[in-house]
Amino acid sequence: MLCWLSMALATSAHAGDVCRSDTTRLGTHATVNLRIDNDMFGGMGQDQGYSNGFLVSMVSPNLANYTDDPCLPRPARRLNRYLAWLQPDGFDEQNMIAGFGQLLYTPTDRARTDLIADDRPYAAALLLSLGYNARKGEQLRTTQLRIGMVGPSAHGEQVQNWWHGVIGADRFDGWDHQLRDEPVLQLIHERRKRLHRHDGDGAWGWDLTRHWGASLGNFATYANVGGEWRFGIRLPDDFGTAPLRPAGENTSPVRAVAGRGWNGHLFVAADARWVLHDITLDGNSFKSSHSVDKRTLVADIGYGIAVTRGSWRFALARYHRSREFEGQDQVPVYGTFTIGKRF
Repeated sequence: MLCWLSMALATSAHAGDVCRSDTTRLGTHATVNLRIDNDMFGGMGQDQGYSNGFLVSMVSPNLANYTDDPCLPRPARRLNRYLAWLQPDGFDEQNMIAGFGQLLYTPTDRARTDLIADDRPYAAALLLSLGYNARKGEQLRTTQLRIGMVGPSAHGEQVQNWWHGVIGADRFDGWDHQLRDEPVLQLIHERRKRLHRHDGDGAWGWDLTRHWGASLGNFATYANVGGEWRFGIRLPDDFGTAPLRPAGENTSPVRAVAGRGWNGHLFVAADARWVLHDITLDGNSFKSSHSVDKRTLVADIGYGIAVTRGSWRFALARYHRSREFEGQDQVPVYGTFTIGKRF
């Protein structure tokens, strides 16, 4: 996974030069995003549940197609020949996303070394994601394929111990009871529609976007629905800002890039999920492991601010999630910080 991303990064600069030299093409800028999630950013003193995560994502410019467009690095074009079944067709704009990230989950009591039967399992996931976005008018379709590993091979214990050493926090002592190694697969599909956009005087405006979708796989299986409202100055021409949503963080195709001055907006996003399977709560699919009684209905509400200056973009968000399993002590609260650079 890291090898593929390295090759893509090594050739992305040349691909970006080719795209920018084509003055007839709209949305000719590639973007690299780094997102960091941590319950410490939630401001509630929590260190539990979805404890920490990161995602590095590379977003292509708008593409003519997925297999021959010079805006894509050569490794991506070769790979796309085998993933035609995931790629949309018949849309006005389209682009591709590749990402690599890690997710860490822990129970509440960090000092216990025994298995805590009434709290969520220790779990870590290392994931590679490939996504395809397609836009037509005020509608967006996005499909993502995530593959990876859950278990000790995801190196969650090592990463968390290193981070806690950096910030001077106590280590979690129960990682011996984490989920066992298991390859995971997840297919995510989501539809978005911009219901309204209003650009008022002085470049101030607001928009409202709804979404619905589903996920299938041994990592997570669910159906979801929700929406997002934004208000600010010179809103971006995309389909949402909430970083934890597919096609968030300005990763959807755009028709124009905002000016080089300061642009910013506030956002509020909500999502409700009907969860059939979640490996971080249900435990391993094919091996005996720790598990808890998950709740079928789970909801998130998030709010934050996004600021763009020239080719740089920053977003800070806070999320409140309903309880995910029976007996969960606290309502999860966590935050996320995203930095992006357009090339």
